[in-house]
Amino acid sequence: MAERRLLVLFGSQTGTAQDTAERVGREAKRRHLRCRVEALDSCDVANLIHEPLVVFVCATTGQGDPPDNMKMFWRFLFRKNLPAGSLCQLDYAVLGLGDSSYSKFNFVAKKLHKRLLQLGGNPLLPVALGDDQHDLGPDAVVDPWLVALWDKILALYPLPPGLEIISTDVCPPPTYTLHYLPEESAQPGRELPQAAAPGAAPCQLRPFAARLASNLRLTAQSHFQDVRLIEFDIAGSGITFSAGDVVMIQPQNSPEDVQQFCQLLCLEPHRRFVLEATEPGTSLPPLLPQPCTIQHLVTHYLDISCVPRRSFFELLAHFSTNELEREKLQEFSSAQGQEELYSYCNRPRRTTLEAMWDFPHATCAIPADYLLDLIPRIRPRAFSIASSMLAHPERMQILVAVVRYKTRLSKPRRGLCSTWLASLNPEQGDVRVPLWVKKGGMKFPADPATPVIMIGPGTGVAPFRAAIQERVALGRRGNCLFFGCRHKSKDFYFQMEWEELVTKGLLTLFTAFSRDQEEKVYVQHRIRENGRLVWELLSSGNAHIYLAG
Repeated sequence: MAERRLLVLFGSQTGTAQDTAERVGREAKRRHLRCRVEALDSCDVANLIHEPLVVFVCATTGQGDPPDNMKMFWRFLFRKNLPAGSLCQLDYAVLGLGDSSYSKFNFVAKKLHKRLLQLGGNPLLPVALGDDQHDLGPDAVVDPWLVALWDKILALYPLPPGLEIISTDVCPPPTYTLHYLPEESAQPGRELPQAAAPGAAPCQLRPFAARLASNLRLTAQSHFQDVRLIEFDIAGSGITFSAGDVVMIQPQNSPEDVQQFCQLLCLEPHRRFVLEATEPGTSLPPLLPQPCTIQHLVTHYLDISCVPRRSFFELLAHFSTNELEREKLQEFSSAQGQEELYSYCNRPRRTTLEAMWDFPHATCAIPADYLLDLIPRIRPRAFSIASSMLAHPERMQILVAVVRYKTRLSKPRRGLCSTWLASLNPEQGDVRVPLWVKKGGMKFPADPATPVIMIGPGTGVAPFRAAIQERVALGRRGNCLFFGCRHKSKDFYFQMEWEELVTKGLLTLFTAFSRDQEEKVYVQHRIRENGRLVWELLSSGNAHIYLAG
């Protein structure tokens, strides 16, 4: 009998594709298949020729781009020298997650499916195209597609004699076992991110702990939005960046939320533990130190402020000792309960911590071993770099709008990273922020004679400030900026800087202050009014146009 093994590979940017891949993995184990779930870039692509059965779960990002954790795989798969029949032994299925409001809807999944076919792979099913825009989200496509997938797989790999599909009522084993260390081995002190190796550029696994140099509010106190100009000291980091590049920042949970979480689950923050994989071959989370404290795990790793996914309620249902609670949790994790779950979670943006308060019987019974299965890790946040190294050597600046809004819940919703950054005060000692730099999608012209037209309303002006500083330092003229905000007196970012450059003849500036007069005026009005100049720059000067919102 053929070996019953399945490999599930995912490319995920925000965690949704990973969550779905892990769901496929759980369902495979209920059908007694040996199953591994891995990020595409973590697997050795050359070994695909030895895999009999693979399910690919892929998100599409930006303008039809693959997620960061599948970029190496993507480059390898599209090499021209791969033989046409190299994957003829492979049975595969591709599940795509996308958003139909984008023109390149599920582009990565479609292109992957086509490429696997070219290489001789045998598709078990047509590619599935999950859509965020659907009333029930991607699950509207994923649920029926998975039913069809398991029918196909069980036809190829029937259950061994005497075995049945494990019921969904049976709680799956945890991915990791958490072993507490004896109290006397406790060592006080905070776990800092692992430093980058000498000469190596900082990255997600080894971020640079940058010192916070300044944190200034740019908007007037009377303005509805708090926007900050934050500066980091990156001396000695080995970090270099150009205009258009992006800084990734690893945020952390607030001390109040961490305290609440530990109290709810009766966890002792200062207890130290080590993790052990339940199954051989499962790698440990690379971003967690070993050993680790509960405090560090909850502060830096578990995303207790994210909106919980369906899988959270599915697992939580196993722990509740209360019948009513269990019924509600099971409803939220069923295909029929997705509309109800959307109203409870997604519409009001309820956090994982708040959901735990609503299910106290289940929450206080959660075994610590299941924390990493239940709650995803905190994802890094991307910010356009708002300064140039030519103007500010060894420094990096970002423009941060502090996210705060109301839903039907009484407590305002707050952005995890922007709220944390805004709370940091460089005058309170040595404040550090873990960060690394990624190449951005914006490339500014190498030819010094090429003019640039930049349209940057609000905080969208951030990458253009970096570009203008860089171009001015290199003596490049032809810088044209359209900037828009609500009020000249309240949220005109970098006003003095722009006006000085205009005076020196280094910048052409057009502003639109939408609320400073009765009729609203936006950047598009200013572009129309100055259509002749814009056309001249485009037709005669071969100008490049950049837009950031």
